Amino acid sequence: MTRPHSIPARAGVGLKPQHYEAILAERPDLGWLEAHAENYMGAGGPPHRYLTAIRQDYPISLHGVGLSIGSEDGLDADHLHRLKALVDRYEPGLFSEHLAWSSHGGTYYNDLLPLPYSEATLARVCQHIDQVQSLLGRQMLLENPSTYVSFWVSTMEEIDFLKEVVSRSGCGLLLDVNNVLVSAVNHGFDAAGYIDAFPIEAVGEIHLAGHAETWDGEAEDCGARVLIDAHDRQVDDLVWTLYARALSRSGPLPSLIEWDNDLPDWPTLFAEAQRAEGVLSGGRLQAAVEPARSAAHG
Repeated sequence: MTRPHSIPARAGVGLKPQHYEAILAERPDLGWLEAHAENYMGAGGPPHRYLTAIRQDYPISLHGVGLSIGSEDGLDADHLHRLKALVDRYEPGLFSEHLAWSSHGGTYYNDLLPLPYSEATLARVCQHIDQVQSLLGRQMLLENPSTYVSFWVSTMEEIDFLKEVVSRSGCGLLLDVNNVLVSAVNHGFDAAGYIDAFPIEAVGEIHLAGHAETWDGEAEDCGARVLIDAHDRQVDDLVWTLYARALSRSGPLPSLIEWDNDLPDWPTLFAEAQRAEGVLSGGRLQAAVEPARSAAHG
C-alpha cells in the first residue's frame, strides 16, 4: 500500500493511544491524523508500532510541544536531532510548533508560556525557526498562542509580530481558532477582527478545540470572565463561527480537532471531525454558524 504524504484540506483529529484500536479496526473516513512529536521520540515500542500501522493508511502531521522556540536559551540540540529522526522516519505532511517558551537554564516546564512582542523576541524566534527549518529541510508552521497575561515591554501587536516572523523566516502559520477566542476574552479584544486581520495566506493548518471558563474572582458577578485553553470538551459554538469566518477568507484548509484531556470515546471525537468536514465542504456551513450566532446574540 502506498504511504500518503500531503495533508488534504479535510478534517483530522489528534492521535491518542486510547483510540489506536478503533482507528485500525474501523478505518474511518478521516482526512488525516496529528501526533505530538514528543510522544514518539523513543526508539521503539507500542507507540511506534501503532503509529507505523496507522501511517500506512492516513497522512500524518507532527505537532511539537517541546522545542521552546521562544526561549532565551539556545534550542536543545538533542531534542532537535530526535525530532529530525522522527520526521525522517514518518515523512509527515506538516510539522508545527508553538509561539511560546517552555524551558530555561536546563529546566523544562510543563506549559507553553507567553512571550513579549518585541524586536529582541522577534530576532530570537526567527533565529530558532531558521535553525529548525535548516535541520529538518522543510518549512515549519508556527501556532498563535492562547495567553492569560500581556507584557508592558511589548512594542507590537501579536498579528504584526506573526507577520514579521513569516516575512523574515519563511515559516508558515498554524491558526488555532480556539486560541484566538481564549485570548480575545482574556485580553478584551475583538476575536472576529483578529481573524479578519490574520495573515491567512501564510496559514497551512487550522486547529479547533474546546475551552473551560472560570472567573477571576470569587463569584461570577464580581470577577472577570477567563477562558482556559483546556482541550477537554467539544468545540464551542463561537469557535465554529470564527472557523467559518476564517475559511471564508482562505478556502478549505487542513483542520484538526484537538482533544487532549478528559478524552471522549472514539464516536464522539469522530463526530467532531465530521462537523468540521461539513464546514469545510460548505454543505453544512449554515448549520455550523447558526447555533453560534444564536449564542452570541442570546
